[in-house]
Amino acid sequence: MSDKIYIAGLGIISAIGNNVQECLHALETGQAGMANAVFLHTVHAGEIPVAEVKLDNDALAERTGLPNKTGRTALLSMVAAEEALNDAGIEHIHTLRCGFISATTAAGIDKTEKFFTDILKGNGKGDLHDVLYHECGSITQVVADKLNITGYTTTINTACSSSANSIMLGARLIKAGMLDVAVAGGTDALAKFTFNGFNTLMILDKEFCRPFDENRNGLNLGEGAGYVVLVSDAVAQQLDKEMYCELRGYSNTNDAYHQTASSPDGVGSYLAMQQALQAAQLNTNDIDYINLHGTGTYNNDMAEGAAIQRLFEAPYPKMSSTKSFTGHTLGASGGIEAVFSSLAVKHGLIYPNLRLHAPMQEFPFTAETRFSKQPVKNVLSNSFGFGGNCSSLIFSKL
Repeated sequence: MSDKIYIAGLGIISAIGNNVQECLHALETGQAGMANAVFLHTVHAGEIPVAEVKLDNDALAERTGLPNKTGRTALLSMVAAEEALNDAGIEHIHTLRCGFISATTAAGIDKTEKFFTDILKGNGKGDLHDVLYHECGSITQVVADKLNITGYTTTINTACSSSANSIMLGARLIKAGMLDVAVAGGTDALAKFTFNGFNTLMILDKEFCRPFDENRNGLNLGEGAGYVVLVSDAVAQQLDKEMYCELRGYSNTNDAYHQTASSPDGVGSYLAMQQALQAAQLNTNDIDYINLHGTGTYNNDMAEGAAIQRLFEAPYPKMSSTKSFTGHTLGASGGIEAVFSSLAVKHGLIYPNLRLHAPMQEFPFTAETRFSKQPVKNVLSNSFGFGGNCSSLIFSKL
């Protein structure tokens, strides 16, 4: 049994950077990743902004060594997972029980869309290779195979809490003595199916999103991948590098209020945060920074704010939504924000909530608007998904 779980490596690709250092620079300098769609072919291009990774599939395939036919979701996953493993620097990893626990909601649907567009043209059009990686687990498996991870592989899809739940599962498997190392996080690529679905819900902002602003008008969809390498105490002691932080607490709850909306009083969000604090044996005043789920929709920000007001009291922790940089990356968001949270603890960083001009009137707290450096001992990172699936992770200084 391993009592503590450490973050040994980080990997990310998003609209604000193709690796950890590029993303961190964008966070420091306030560079958001939203723009008009370039790679997503939609009739709404130029009307509704998205947060795309700035590399096309050919460039991603060349970088990863995976064939283009695996699709954008797998290519993004490979970039971030490989960076995380390289960053961890675990020699002779084949002698350890290593697992790959990845999350995705879109999987290979971008290629499936192409297949159906082609097949409807008739005359034998449509390449069956385009549907090989449609299923969520196939994305995980192709990346695990490329990384030569054979100890344990599984896929999680719990909507926007997916990556956080992947990290949670990785930690539990290590604590149970089933794994020594877990590469955990998630990946999602933009696709017309996802874009049109959110547009039908009428929660896409035609301007850059404004989480926790009184005049917020919806979210911006994004894409990317983020992974952390979790290691046991025994493995951490063998590595010739300093760990980023400890994954000290976590919890998953489900308020089951609505298919696509959080309960107005944020009961699921409240319980996830409360139970994560209990697991970490921390009090609310121990939290220095909250990485908000903060999508910018009316319902989400209201529910999360209500949960924070119920659980915390003045002086409230610093807080912000980094989705104001990356957009909402759906199944990848918990992994991407776990990377940001680990960096916040390691380097003492508070990220700004971009475009916040009029704080929500309902709450006695407001998100940060400036990047700053200060001591950060504990970060609470929230990931709340459709169906009321709510997850909170706590990252702590060593």
